[in-house]
Amino acid sequence: ATALAAEAEDLENHRSDHLVRLLNPNVATMKEDVLYHFNLSTGTHDFPAMFGDVKFVCVGGSPSRMNAFIRYVGAQLGLDQPGAEYPNICAGTDRYAMYKVGPVLSVSHGMGIPSISIMLHELIKLLYHARCSDVTVIRIGTSGGIGLEPGSVVITRQAVDACFKPEFEQMVLGKRVVRSTDLDEQLVQELMQCSADLSEFATVVGNTMCTLDFYEGQGRLDGAFCSYTDKDKQAYLRAAYAAGIRNIEMESSVFAAMCSACGLRAAVVCVTLLDRLEGDQITSPHEVLSEYQQRPQRLVGYFIKRSLGKA
Repeated sequence: ATALAAEAEDLENHRSDHLVRLLNPNVATMKEDVLYHFNLSTGTHDFPAMFGDVKFVCVGGSPSRMNAFIRYVGAQLGLDQPGAEYPNICAGTDRYAMYKVGPVLSVSHGMGIPSISIMLHELIKLLYHARCSDVTVIRIGTSGGIGLEPGSVVITRQAVDACFKPEFEQMVLGKRVVRSTDLDEQLVQELMQCSADLSEFATVVGNTMCTLDFYEGQGRLDGAFCSYTDKDKQAYLRAAYAAGIRNIEMESSVFAAMCSACGLRAAVVCVTLLDRLEGDQITSPHEVLSEYQQRPQRLVGYFIKRSLGKA
């Protein structure tokens, strides 16, 4: 609890300059900082020159989706040249992919809490070394819906764990550390307004459950293991719905916790690929799923365009 109080005080002190801050005094004393999983280093790359103008960071699971997103945003902002290529800034590694156009950075994070957590540590340090200020970070992804039509978009109010608690728990040196998973309420409202302006697809604000697994962790009946009945599953999902949960994915809790601890405005915008009350398998045709996956991109692309006064 004392650690969290210290973090909160530290955050207030740093809000005034709007720079990205770290909760680690060790980094400032390092001669060189190697962001190993990005294949970038402060010793070999000029971070302020490469990334100093970044104001929006969008993250999502798949490298190809984040490449598609940067192309889309480039076109929307009028920054793309005909036949322009967007090189992968993390070309020396296949862990993550990173693309940039103007003030927008697009980064893949893989699947699950450990994968996005590693990426976020290095991303936050990248923004710190680049001396970025007033940065907004948005996760655009896919999820399973609860009680929503497939294709609906959920803007997350709170990320919750599998017991519906709005917290992220991690073991640090063998001790339990719990961080809050609050997201920026004003940003939620701004995104909701953008969706209303677009009026292209159903969008709701709801809580998002973040699990450690796709199968048993989300109450699926079709994994390699299943130790419960359909009745058990339905009861659990209905309890989740009653707790305000509208979708399930595997990254939002650590994303919300880390961004909030570092003073970054953050949001989670996920499309639902199916209604989990109706089934477990994703059976929609490829072209339907492909269009669904573009919905968070269109919403966040419009938000960025509007924020930059180009809408």
